[in-house]
Amino acid sequence: MGLLGRRRRPPAAPPRTATPPPRTPEPAPAATRGLWSDGFGTAGTRAVQILAIVTVVAVAVFALTRLTLVVIPVLVALVLAAAISPLVGWLRRRGLPSLLATWVALLALVALLAGVVWAVVWAVVRQWDELATQAVDGFDELRTYLTGLPIEITDQQISDLQDTAAGLLQSDAFGSGAIAGVSQTVNFVTGFFIMVVVLFFFLKDGPKIWEFLLRPFEGPGYARGRRVGDSTVRTLGGYVRGTAIIAAVDAIGIGIGLAIVGVPLVIPLSVLVFLLAFIPLVGATLAGILAALVALVALGPVEALIVVAIVVVVNQLEGDLLQPVVMGRSLRLHPLVILVALTAGTVLAGITGAVLAVPIAASVWRAVQVWDGDDLPARFARQKRPETV
Repeated sequence: MGLLGRRRRPPAAPPRTATPPPRTPEPAPAATRGLWSDGFGTAGTRAVQILAIVTVVAVAVFALTRLTLVVIPVLVALVLAAAISPLVGWLRRRGLPSLLATWVALLALVALLAGVVWAVVWAVVRQWDELATQAVDGFDELRTYLTGLPIEITDQQISDLQDTAAGLLQSDAFGSGAIAGVSQTVNFVTGFFIMVVVLFFFLKDGPKIWEFLLRPFEGPGYARGRRVGDSTVRTLGGYVRGTAIIAAVDAIGIGIGLAIVGVPLVIPLSVLVFLLAFIPLVGATLAGILAALVALVALGPVEALIVVAIVVVVNQLEGDLLQPVVMGRSLRLHPLVILVALTAGTVLAGITGAVLAVPIAASVWRAVQVWDGDDLPARFARQKRPETV
C-alpha cells in the first residue's frame, strides 16, 4: 500500500482529569470586614432604625397636638358614627332615603345631648340655694371637727386659709384664668360644630369615604384594608354602646341611692357618674369621690360613708355581672395597657384624650388581630409558645 493510501490513526484524546472541587473563599481578615457587620454594628443599625421610627412618631404626635381643634372633633365623630351607624342602617332598611335616615339619627343624638345638658342646668339652678346653705353649714361643721383634732389647728389658720382663697379669686391670675376659660369655651363650641358636620358626612357617606381611601390597594392589601375597617367600626361601636349601657345602669343605681340618702343635686351627680363611666378604671372612683364630698358637705360624715358604700356596691355588681355580658369582646385589653393608654391620652389631649384613648387602643389591637385573616393575627402578635408563669 502506498504512502498516501496509508490509514492514519486518530489523534489521541488528552487524558481526563477529575474536576477540582470549588474553592471555598477564605474569610476576609477582620481589618477588611465592614464596620456594621459585627454584633455592635447590627445593634447600631437597629438603634438607628428605632430612632428613625421614634422620630417619625414624635413628629406625627406633635403635629396632631398642634391640630387638636380638628383632630379631636374628627375622632369624636368617628367614635359616635361607629356607635349610631346601626341605627342609620336600620332606618335605610326600613325604606328611608339615605339623607333622611342620616338626619333622623343625627338629630336624635343632638336632642339627647341637649336634653342631658338641660336636665343638669335645671337641677343645679333649682337646688343651688339649698346647696349653698348646706355647704356653709357643712363647712362650719368641718371647721369645728378640725379644731377638735389632736393636731393643733387654730381659728386663725383657718381664717388665713379663707383669706388666701378669697385673694386668689380676686387676683390677676384668676382673671387671666377666666379669660383662658372663655377662650376654651370658644374652642369647644367651634369643635362641637366641626364634630357635628363631620359626623353627618361619616353617617351619610362613611362606606364611600373608606372605599376612596382604599383605592391605592389591590388584592391582599385591599382585603386587609376591608378587614381592618370593619373590625375598627365594630370595636368602636361595641365599646361605645356597651359603655353607655353600663354607665346608664351605674347612674340610675347610684342616683337612686343618693336620693334615698337625701343628697342634693341627684340629677347632676347621676349625669356626672354617667359621663365618668366612659373613663375606665378611674372614672368610677372619681364619681364616688365627688358624690361623697357633696354628701359630706351637705349632710355629714355618716351619710358620706353611706354614699361611698353605695358607689362601691354598684360598681362591684357592674364589674362582675353586667360588664362581661354587655361588653363581650369589644374591649380585650390588659388593665396595664388601659392604664398606659389613659395616661398617654390625658397627657396629649386632657379629658377628651382620656375618653378616646381606650377605644382607640382597643381598635388598634383588634386591627392587629385580623391583619392576616379573620382569625389570623399579624405575625409578631401570634402566640408561638405557651405563656405560663
